Amino acid sequence: MIILGVDPGLTRCGVGVIEAGGHRRLSFIHVDVVRSSPDITQDLRLLAIYNGLSEKMDRFAPDAVSIERVFAQSNRNTVLGTAQAAGLAMLAAAQRNIPVALHTPTEAKLAITGNGQAQKIQVERMVTRILNLTKMPTPADAADALALAICHALRPTGALQGGEREQHLTAAQRQWAEAAQNSARRRMNHDRGM
Repeated sequence: MIILGVDPGLTRCGVGVIEAGGHRRLSFIHVDVVRSSPDITQDLRLLAIYNGLSEKMDRFAPDAVSIERVFAQSNRNTVLGTAQAAGLAMLAAAQRNIPVALHTPTEAKLAITGNGQAQKIQVERMVTRILNLTKMPTPADAADALALAICHALRPTGALQGGEREQHLTAAQRQWAEAAQNSARRRMNHDRGM
């Protein structure tokens, strides 16, 4: 199974691709960052991110796309750009009929290190070790994208694929997942004419 992880961002959108084989064997395929210039208009920045993500999905034909779930941050502009990039990743995947899963940063840290509160350097070191890389992937967005792909390989169910299963989710995270699942069910029933 080929998994493409996306660490969404408007300036730098991390993309990591791995292959998940039998017995939880994970292999590195690709890591990169799709960029957009802050010097161009918002619409052109979004187009650059979308085109870059589309090219990666066409090139690697993943079986699943694992995207970091966006949460509110203190910087409203940052969270807006991050949410827009996450939406573009979902759109690009949906257009190609690729299943999408959302994973929280805590979930990814827990899957990679066994500690949902792990520091970024700990995650980067474990990503390097798990994928047998000779050096840590850079920039951090690239390492985070690989961490999301690894997380999905180890814990494949995400909010858009049906059911949260982690006890560490907050009440708000559970409500988000339930709302996403209910919306997907309504859409499916509507498409079936029910």
